[in-house]
Amino acid sequence: MTKELARFSPEELSAEAGTLLPAKEVLSLLDLNIDVNLALDLVAPIDLAVAGNLNVAAPINGAVSANVLSVMSTSAAHSGQGVMLDQLLSGQAIAQAPQSAVVDQSAGVDDTATPPPPAPQDPVATPAPAADATTGSLLDGDLLNINAKISLDANLAAPIAGAVALNANAAAPIDAAVSANVGSIGSQSAAVTDQQAIIHQTLDGVLAQATADQDADISQ
Repeated sequence: MTKELARFSPEELSAEAGTLLPAKEVLSLLDLNIDVNLALDLVAPIDLAVAGNLNVAAPINGAVSANVLSVMSTSAAHSGQGVMLDQLLSGQAIAQAPQSAVVDQSAGVDDTATPPPPAPQDPVATPAPAADATTGSLLDGDLLNINAKISLDANLAAPIAGAVALNANAAAPIDAAVSANVGSIGSQSAAVTDQQAIIHQTLDGVLAQATADQDADISQ
């Protein structure tokens, strides 16, 4: 025989009711509020003067000879050089760079300006309901809250004045001879270099004058 299953009565079915789940909470992991106010005044007046008297001479003579992996070969290099240099400096090299710089970096900075109105405040938030054992715990708030306000006012000025004066005589005669035997049998290698250099350098009444006058009036 089949056992008859018990049925719910209308009263028992009406007693059963669903339970509403709590509203989903919004959780912010990172809250950033950064206000940067940057004002820079940059100025760099530069004054430079260069004057020079210069004589340069560099006679170069070279000879190269080589035997590589050769048998019964001859390698010879000969370099002969005769140099006679006569350098005379007579004259004036004058460089002038007068500079007058007037810089006013106070424009745009007004101490009597009316301060900006305060930022509107957020309305007072309604406190979250207390945790209920039947609905579970509620999470409200930010894990990381950063409120940074940066205000930077910088006035930078770097007046630079430079002057260079030069009187110079330079001479560099170079004579070179190279001869080589590499990996050879019964070979001959010879290198001969002969150099005669006569150098006469004179500075006669020369003037190298560099003047850099700078007048900088900076108001910050």
